[in-house]
Amino acid sequence: MELKNIVWDLEKYEEFKKFLLLEGDEKYREFHSKLLGVKKDVIGIRTPVLKEYAKIISKGDWKGYLKYSGDEYYEESVIEGLILGYCSSMYEERIEYLNQFIENIDNWAVCDIVVANLKFLKKERERYYDFIKNCIEADNSWRIRFGVVVLLDFYLISDYIDNIFEICLRIKNEDYYVKMSQAWLISIMFIKFREKTLEYLKSQRLDSWIQNKAIQKIRESKRVSIEDKDLVLKLRINE
Repeated sequence: MELKNIVWDLEKYEEFKKFLLLEGDEKYREFHSKLLGVKKDVIGIRTPVLKEYAKIISKGDWKGYLKYSGDEYYEESVIEGLILGYCSSMYEERIEYLNQFIENIDNWAVCDIVVANLKFLKKERERYYDFIKNCIEADNSWRIRFGVVVLLDFYLISDYIDNIFEICLRIKNEDYYVKMSQAWLISIMFIKFREKTLEYLKSQRLDSWIQNKAIQKIRESKRVSIEDKDLVLKLRINE
């Protein structure tokens, strides 16, 4: 299907949806469905292909596309989110679209793939920082994970690292995917800011599950020395 220069309406979107269904790979669909861990219909299209579709759409009538975009299939949700990373948009408008998108996240893959594509944040960290903190302070588990993964992907620099340590302590949500994102974040913090993160783990102020899972992920990393893997093992909290 030729995606350039489309003026989107419901009929065009339904045509695109049929096109996506024809592009699915059954083996990949089965594989990816198991990874998601939720009951979500999957067509079976790999992420690089979805990115190409989103890039093309974002150069044209992307607002029209988002007006009719659905979320029946995993791929629909991913394309919608990817467009928000590729499109040219003003701050207030992008925030509005991001809020709408976040409300419909229902699995970790949609969240993490889309967050990794929000490259504009590299140049606009400070402007979006309050928005990200507000996400992390929300009640919705997927909104919290969205915020945590944004910190992991775009805010692990010296200007923000001390604040991120404190943010992790304030998160009290017990959802598995929230706690996993915290552990993942802390493990990468150890790689990038070893000394500070080591002291943080030594303080043992974190939830025991998060601390122990972070240590597990540190020990699984190929970017951590054997000596440091042995060192952090001693910082596990007995549950």
